[in-house]
Amino acid sequence: MVDFGGWEMPLHYGSQLDEHHQVRRDAGMFDVSHMLAVDIKGETARDFLRRLVANNVDKLTQPGKALYTCMLNLQGGIIDDLIIYFLTESHFRMVVNAGTADKDMAWMLARRDEIAPGLEITPRRDLAMIAVQGPNARTKVWQVIAGAQTATENLKLFQAAFFDEYFIARTGYTGEDGFEIMLPAGDAADFWNALHAAGVAPAGLGARDTLRLEAGMNLYGQDMDETTSPLESGLGWTVDLKSDRDFIGRQALLERPAAQQLIGLILLERGVLRSHQKVTTPSGDNESDGEITSGGFSPTLNQSIALARLPLTVSAGDEVQVVVRDKMLRAKAVKYPFVRNGKSLI
Repeated sequence: MVDFGGWEMPLHYGSQLDEHHQVRRDAGMFDVSHMLAVDIKGETARDFLRRLVANNVDKLTQPGKALYTCMLNLQGGIIDDLIIYFLTESHFRMVVNAGTADKDMAWMLARRDEIAPGLEITPRRDLAMIAVQGPNARTKVWQVIAGAQTATENLKLFQAAFFDEYFIARTGYTGEDGFEIMLPAGDAADFWNALHAAGVAPAGLGARDTLRLEAGMNLYGQDMDETTSPLESGLGWTVDLKSDRDFIGRQALLERPAAQQLIGLILLERGVLRSHQKVTTPSGDNESDGEITSGGFSPTLNQSIALARLPLTVSAGDEVQVVVRDKMLRAKAVKYPFVRNGKSLI
């Protein structure tokens, strides 16, 4: 057990490697109740979110549809990355990261008072959240929640539906299919045990990190934070600059084009890539041109991989050098994700 964003969390349940492979090959489950669901209710909910986040909530027209986006500060830095679900025109649900939850709530309440006084913004600590991920994840969830298959089998990626006391979303953080399920916190232990009896393996933070790294998914506080913009964090696709919607941080993004990019690395020699290791690009000036934001060993690829923030001049296929324990090791720049749906994309 380790501290994670103020929560006591399992690093693993016996073998991080086995848990990783279980998710890639069958089904694993993660207790992600540390993440915070926030209900936003009121007639001005959509107007508030139009201003609050960088992606455009006008894309949300179908009940249950989800949108991944960033909430920015005035300088265009990322306060948090989050998911917004459209439930009704006066009810949206947001899920934010554990380590930023208090900061996010304070920011939203302050902006609410400026933009949409009277809007209800309610943290839902009465809800637990369990993510079930892997090629057999949905089938095993249907075994446990009687009748849920009919309500959820036609959900597309980034869609959700209510079934009894469950809010079941076809989302995840592993690069595999599956569900993220919200339910009353008091029912979480029984639900977890029922999933375990159905053959779903518990998985901890260690496997969650190697899975999301292989899937090329950002981790807040490592791959982006309040000092970095989404445009230099591989998240330009989550920013709507085409419409004339004036969201917080828009002007800063327009005035400060990205000078760096987030790109994948594969180590070509023995060693392990880690966050904050310096990376030198082919410029030949022997000066550090960037650094790794997330790195580690990929169990699926059986080699070390990383995400790194490097100059825009670096392209997939270029060779770079990484300082690993005072040695310069060769690595190749690649497009990420590295793995999706159990298969190598490299």
